[in-house]
Amino acid sequence: MLEAIGSGLYGLVAGFTNLHWSNPIMIIVGLCLLYLGIKKDFEPLLLVPIGFGCILVNIPLAGLMEEEGFLKIIYDAGIITELFPLLIFVGIGAMTDFGPLLENPKIFLLGAAGQFGIFLTLALALALGFTKLEAVSIGIIGACDGPTAIYVTSKYAPHLLGAVSVAAYSYMSLVPVFQPPIMRWLTTKEERMINMGMVRKSASKTTKIVFPLVVTVIGGLIAPKGLPLLGTIMLGNLMKECGVVSRLAKASENEIANIVTLLLGISIGATMDGKVFLTPQTLIILGLGFLAICLDTACGVLFGKLMNILSGGKINPLIGAAGISAYPMSARVVQKEGQKYNPKNYLLMHAMGANTGGQVGSVMAAAVMLSVLKGMGII
Repeated sequence: MLEAIGSGLYGLVAGFTNLHWSNPIMIIVGLCLLYLGIKKDFEPLLLVPIGFGCILVNIPLAGLMEEEGFLKIIYDAGIITELFPLLIFVGIGAMTDFGPLLENPKIFLLGAAGQFGIFLTLALALALGFTKLEAVSIGIIGACDGPTAIYVTSKYAPHLLGAVSVAAYSYMSLVPVFQPPIMRWLTTKEERMINMGMVRKSASKTTKIVFPLVVTVIGGLIAPKGLPLLGTIMLGNLMKECGVVSRLAKASENEIANIVTLLLGISIGATMDGKVFLTPQTLIILGLGFLAICLDTACGVLFGKLMNILSGGKINPLIGAAGISAYPMSARVVQKEGQKYNPKNYLLMHAMGANTGGQVGSVMAAAVMLSVLKGMGII
């Protein structure tokens, strides 16, 4: 009788006695993510569920990521199948206005230039001993595009999903912090003061409808392995622009996106088990991811300087910093930075063009890498 009572009482403290040293650390990490999301308003829609999922998975004996655990069920249904990031992309497409890009198509080049850091970081990751698939997953952090990073990593390097996704979303939320110093370092005061004027022409409705169709077909033919990413974002945009399926477009950018974001976030948090997450490899991934985003920003600004020279001083190089996929945060950073040096400067719409170009560019960068790996027989 006493033995049974003792065993029963032990069950009440078993969670404490089975704590691994890494579990309390990761619970603190989860609390920090919650703090950033709630107090600092850094990507709260994702950092809050990620942080809470991180706390849940680091409580011993709960079995949430075991075969019949509810987090495991969600993870298998949406992450392993790649369904969640693709549904998110439909919502992103429905939220995105490619008008500023179509009004000034040459700005798309800045969206392409803003992806160079991905490939530079990929090369560095390979040099540090990561496999080709791991290096691709790490490099794509530089796109500042969480769904793309999750899609690529969950498919080809799932053991890195926690580190890659946390890096992608954390750094995306910190764009207003780390981009301005890079922008100031690479430009002169005179360049930052360049006034590009207002965008005077607007793209027609027909152009906006044709654009996602053309991008889907051409992009799919160039890099077929990336078509799920490219196709879903363009489907969402087509529904937005055609105007005849407004219910589907609104559901994609609201109800569906909200539900999937919740499930995606908590699933990512569930991959952050301290025994797996707290390794030197994780710190290296976080460092490489930060380097990738900094290089992307630098490459975009430098290409903006080149376009400024070729245009005879008519393009403000600051808009090159918006060539990453952090939409629309990066464009707002450019606008704010430009007005510090010229209060009459209005760079927002030009930067939005580069920003939307960066969204397409990041997806195409992932698509190209995956198609090259397919051609090499690696995937």
